[in-house]
Amino acid sequence: MKTLSLKLSESLLAKLTSMARERGENRSALLREAIETFITGDNHTPKGSCLDLAKDLVGCVRGPVDLSFNKKHMRGYGQ
Repeated sequence: MKTLSLKLSESLLAKLTSMARERGENRSALLREAIETFITGDNHTPKGSCLDLAKDLVGCVRGPVDLSFNKKHMRGYGQ
């Protein structure tokens, strides 16, 4: 296994140390896992617009059709 050196901010090092302690691993193992996940794309972060991500929810709620622009719906809000 090869050695790699890097610089971390104090706050990032503290978070890394804390997470390694919680998981019962050393920091190197945790960093290897994080790099592997990042490179292989196993983090399964959904891509797309907000509408793309919520398209199955569109139209599932009933309400006034002019809610987004009619000021009468805002009367008394926040009081």
